[in-house]
Amino acid sequence: MVQLDVISENQNTEVGSYFVANYPPFSAWSADHTQAALDALSKPPTANPLGLYIHIPFCRKRCRFCYFRVYTDKNSGDIDRYLSALSKEIELYSRNEYLHNRNFEFVYFGGGTPSYLSGDQLRGLVDKISQHWRWDKAREVTFECEPGTLKKSKLEAIKEIGVTRLSLGIEHFDDDVLEFNGRAHRSREIAEAYAWAREVGFDQINVDLIAGMAGDTEEKWHDTVAKTLALSPDNLTIYQMEVPQNSTLAREARDSGGEVPIADWPTKRRWVAHAFDLFCESGYEVSSAYTVAKSDKNAGFIYRDSLWRGADMIGTGVASFSFANGAHFQNADSWADYLDAIANERLPIARAFPASDQQRMIRELVLQHKLGHVDAGYFRNKFGVEITTLYADVYDAMKQSNYVHIDGDDIRLTQDGLLRVDALLPFFFESNFRSHHEH
Repeated sequence: MVQLDVISENQNTEVGSYFVANYPPFSAWSADHTQAALDALSKPPTANPLGLYIHIPFCRKRCRFCYFRVYTDKNSGDIDRYLSALSKEIELYSRNEYLHNRNFEFVYFGGGTPSYLSGDQLRGLVDKISQHWRWDKAREVTFECEPGTLKKSKLEAIKEIGVTRLSLGIEHFDDDVLEFNGRAHRSREIAEAYAWAREVGFDQINVDLIAGMAGDTEEKWHDTVAKTLALSPDNLTIYQMEVPQNSTLAREARDSGGEVPIADWPTKRRWVAHAFDLFCESGYEVSSAYTVAKSDKNAGFIYRDSLWRGADMIGTGVASFSFANGAHFQNADSWADYLDAIANERLPIARAFPASDQQRMIRELVLQHKLGHVDAGYFRNKFGVEITTLYADVYDAMKQSNYVHIDGDDIRLTQDGLLRVDALLPFFFESNFRSHHEH
């Protein structure tokens, strides 16, 4: 019998991560498999949906909880060199047979801080990319922003390059919390940026919050949720604060021998539940373990729904992740190695993992659980697998803990299950990968 004692009700937040972003885990990927990725790209194209991720790794400041590959010390010459490499990398990908003449279903500008770039830099980048690959037919183009980097003119440039969905990294409204966690913006800039974004007229505006940041309290969190609801965003994304191994908070905790100053797991789950309940009372619907969306308009997440159902995605830029034709791969994660590969007209792939059919099935299964509902018929039709039989012991344990209800092919997580879903997902992993998931 599977024991789901993964999170006790008094568990503190410790250094490490529960968040499941992919499968098999990144730690299983290897430089020995880079040829498998190149081989996958040399095969004939398929009708699988295709996305493009563009990594803009520049920030005004590094947040104390950040573990991404970002840079705060690059000058304008460095940035121009990087943007030229990005457009060159996309050209190199466009030459591969598997990707030839395929349209993007979605494009995602992530970071770092994409809005760190000037309007002219953005226009120049997209002009260069468009010489080789266009996204006119993309159903969604998402762009991440830090409020303090925005002016109305820059938002107009972002709209001009085809962005349909703006994602504002607000994280919190309390200035002391923002400062303590190393965020570059303050609450005054949030209101200005949001008003400008509405004036410019994006199809969708998403707001990001983080529950349980260092220094947060019940009162401050409730105030942040109320102020976010007053903005009336099209959708809201909330992450539960974690302390990744290579973050400043983790180093400080190790150096001091003390605990990390982050709310415990029951508190974070309670705070997310409060936000979701408040938004749902105002006409939003729960869209995943992290998101609510307005129910009276098309406020979905095309990139998420496509990726979690096996879409291909080409990740460009330093340290970016890709998935294409069954192969996972990641770019070189150092500035010099990435730029050197591009300068020599080589794809900057540094490690990879060729997934088996079973691993592809598990990847979609664990990611779709984050939606809060899974259709067993989807996995029967696509993979020939009866997931309720294959994982009967896991689902039985989840039912006993009141984390899931199953009615025929309809598998639905309860609120308790959804709020702790990332801690449950490793039970679906192949046994040899469960130890790779970092707790």
